[in-house]
Amino acid sequence: MPADAAATDERARWPDAFAERPQDMRALLVLSALRGIPPGRLREIAARTGSAAATLAEIREGRAGSRNDRRYARSLDPEALAGAARAAGARLVVWGSPGYPPQLEHLPDPPPLLYVVGEDLPDPTWAVAVVGARACSELGREIARAIGRGLALAGVTVVSGAARGIDAAAHEGALDVGGGTLAVLGCGIDVPYPSRRLLDRIRTHGTLVSEFAPGTPPEAQRFPARNRIVAGLAAATVIVEGAERSGSMITAEHAMEFGRDVFAVPGAVNNPLAAVPLQLIRDGARMVRGVEDLLHDLGLEVTVEAAARRADLTDPEREALRHLAGPTLPERVAGALGTSVPEAVALLMGLELRGFVRSVGGRYESTLRGAATG
Repeated sequence: MPADAAATDERARWPDAFAERPQDMRALLVLSALRGIPPGRLREIAARTGSAAATLAEIREGRAGSRNDRRYARSLDPEALAGAARAAGARLVVWGSPGYPPQLEHLPDPPPLLYVVGEDLPDPTWAVAVVGARACSELGREIARAIGRGLALAGVTVVSGAARGIDAAAHEGALDVGGGTLAVLGCGIDVPYPSRRLLDRIRTHGTLVSEFAPGTPPEAQRFPARNRIVAGLAAATVIVEGAERSGSMITAEHAMEFGRDVFAVPGAVNNPLAAVPLQLIRDGARMVRGVEDLLHDLGLEVTVEAAARRADLTDPEREALRHLAGPTLPERVAGALGTSVPEAVALLMGLELRGFVRSVGGRYESTLRGAATG
């Protein structure tokens, strides 16, 4: 742990044993709903008062926070918040409990309470964040999806923020091959923002996480806080496109602050969406030209055979993938498989729908070989 993180921990720690004290659990539900006091400030108050319940009492009595915080804290019912969490299928993961992510414990402002839906939180050594621009290019979307697929096929959980664009593509790439993915939300766990369809897929096949109480709206000031958790949960962060002063840079800065590896996909110098990746590479981030580069740098490797086994492909599908190292006509695939051309086309279209191949001018090629930037 960096020395400055240790110093922060000594100055202001969340009190232990929250999960063992019902009054603290109720207080944390209310504190997670407050909008005007950031986690770092709440932790400072809790370190002084000794408990979440005492922290909430100070706010409700006007000794900490603003007048609006006092009024809002008084209006909130912890039982109603707990009921909303249960209705959303969320479990509560509390600072100091066995299920709390160890990789978040030493952040400068770790969330005291996480609402979690779906699978267990990932092993920190097998989680990589992939983030980038909302208004991304089609190439950026394709690269993010390929990286998501490649990481998932290597057994890595893909972490992102569920935003439109790069985030969504990375999540979808992992989901397409049956891999693990985790979305950190900048709103309540029950708020279907920005895409109900994507969040429903992740809820069913991955993990949703939020530090905000149920019903919390997706307001702009919450996204930097969300980004610190994205970076904190992952062993490394990959930036795929980002304009100047974007959330991508905030996430990368958090990752560097936390001592995590940062990777960036380069782009043309005159492309505004390449501003953040190029700046990060200039400042020491590792350049990634595609999924193969990233897996190599992370010490991971996915062969076509291993990927096919992980995705439970049929023998003909595996055999087809072996013949798609470059753009290949369906007729050649049919000849290699000993099938008719229509049968080969149907098989290739099925692989394309699942994200294993892409169609390029009537030819097909495997996406497992990575995607290079132009």
